[in-house]
Amino acid sequence: MKAIVATAFGGPEVLQLQEVPDPQVREGEVLIRVAATSLNRADTYQRKGFYPPPPGDSEYLGLECSGVIEAIGQGVRTWKIGDQVCALLGGGGYAEKVAVPAGQVLPIPKGVSIQDAAGLPEVTCTVWSSVFMTSHLSQGESFLVHGGSSGIGTFAIQMAKCIGARVFCTAGTEEKLHYCRKLGADVVVNYKTEDFVKCAKEETQGKGVDVILDNMGASYFQKNLDALGNDGRLYIIGFQGGNTGELNLGPIVRKRLTIQGSGLRARSKENKAQIIAEVQAHVWPMIEEGKVKPVTHAIFPLAQAAEAHRMLESSSHIGKIVLTI
Repeated sequence: MKAIVATAFGGPEVLQLQEVPDPQVREGEVLIRVAATSLNRADTYQRKGFYPPPPGDSEYLGLECSGVIEAIGQGVRTWKIGDQVCALLGGGGYAEKVAVPAGQVLPIPKGVSIQDAAGLPEVTCTVWSSVFMTSHLSQGESFLVHGGSSGIGTFAIQMAKCIGARVFCTAGTEEKLHYCRKLGADVVVNYKTEDFVKCAKEETQGKGVDVILDNMGASYFQKNLDALGNDGRLYIIGFQGGNTGELNLGPIVRKRLTIQGSGLRARSKENKAQIIAEVQAHVWPMIEEGKVKPVTHAIFPLAQAAEAHRMLESSSHIGKIVLTI
């Protein structure tokens, strides 16, 4: 099969389309002939040598895909050859075929194209597991997501709005802020010219927001604590602003704050399967009813993965960037 291979650690230019061996299907897995995959920020970290795949997962980039099941491993009863699916991967999406545990596979939602479906697993699983399963965002609460125009952000806005939360978001251009409003954000903040802590306090009569989903890490940590209200929950999913820094611990104790963080990739198969099941039960109906929609900014052929990475790292996009195979 053909796959994108990182020929060295470095910039987008190291990504080359090459002929590689087909993956082997193990017990409990299915083999997917990939139709499309979607870029995630983590792909750029792996390309640079900072984010290796977990042991046993594919060495190739790509944390999600859509396609058609081509083979079934021993013990799999939930899927059959020919099913159109999308899947959460530990790696291997940038290829013509990928083997994945059956519990990490989802049917393509009704009304969603196979290309758009490639961008669903990572964002839906990340947002549902962090904001809802763990931080327990509920109707009537306030929610702030940083990077509102990102793949994660565009879904978080829609999903939070769908359950009746008041949604705040940050973004860096007026075009992105306008799009976030269209998706349902109630309060948008240009992080380049405005103070999101001040906005959060003003818009909540000084109380602060209930839940924050943060992709920045250290550079926003103290500000996030200040922006939260009593019993607020901060969930960290990225370190675009660094992973070390100083902080004042006072707000954590004074406001009874909860701080958590995680990623999807390193979780166990069992944990991923649990998240997948919850997403299918709770998020898929939102998508099929048209309440939450995929946001695809651009589609590139697999051979142009390097160009797609350049677009991702420029942060000029809104939503997801997809590669078609």
